Amino acid sequence: MKLKKNIAISESGFIFNPEIGTSFTTNSLGVAILKQLKEKTSLDQIKDSIVKNYDIDAITCEKDLDDFLRIVNQYNLLEEQT
Repeated sequence: MKLKKNIAISESGFIFNPEIGTSFTTNSLGVAILKQLKEKTSLDQIKDSIVKNYDIDAITCEKDLDDFLRIVNQYNLLEEQT
């Protein structure tokens, strides 16, 4: 799973998809996740990073990350899986 190459992400959480002209906002954790997706970091590595750096257990992290990725996919920010 990876973020589309043309997606712009600011440090403040502003996300812009120039392909369709839409913008979104997210918090600092969302920015960290999106940047890791852009760098093609594996989901397991992303989960490990979140659990290590935030006050969250692995089960809650996995559920919340799945929810976040579902939303990101709905906003057409992810490349199609082949």
